Amino acid sequence: MPAPFHLAIPVDDVQKARIFYRDTLELTEGRSNDHWVDIDFFGHQLVIHYKPKSDQDEVHHNSVDGKEVPVPHFGVVLPWDDFHQFAEKLKQKNIEFVIEPYIRFEGLPGEQATLFFYDPCGNALEFKSFKDISQLFAK
Repeated sequence: MPAPFHLAIPVDDVQKARIFYRDTLELTEGRSNDHWVDIDFFGHQLVIHYKPKSDQDEVHHNSVDGKEVPVPHFGVVLPWDDFHQFAEKLKQKNIEFVIEPYIRFEGLPGEQATLFFYDPCGNALEFKSFKDISQLFAK
C-alpha cells in the first residue's frame, strides 16, 4: 500500500463539515476539537480546519470532455467495484453532483469512471476509478 497522504482543507462550518464527512460519506472521525477534525479518508488523513469564508474563495472551472471541472478539487482513486457502489450510495443520499458519474475513455487505454460534488463548505471532491489500475499514470 502506498504511504497515506495528509491533506488539510478549509471549512467555514466545522460542525456541518464533520456531519457531512462522518455521516453522509460514512467516514470515521479521529481526533478533533472546535476548530479542526481528523477524518479517515479512505486510509488517508483528511483534516478539516476552520477558516472564515472569504469573498476571494472563488471556484474556477476547466473544461474537460465538455464538462466543467472545479479547480481546485481533491479525492481518491477507488477500486472499480467500490467506485460504483460509492456512486450509488451518493445517489441514494441525494448528493448534488457537479459532474454526474460517467465513464471516460470507454474501451480505450486509461478507461476510468469519475464523479464530482461539493462538500457543504464549498470544497470540490472528485472520486475516480480505473478499469485497469495499471493505467493510472499511462500516457
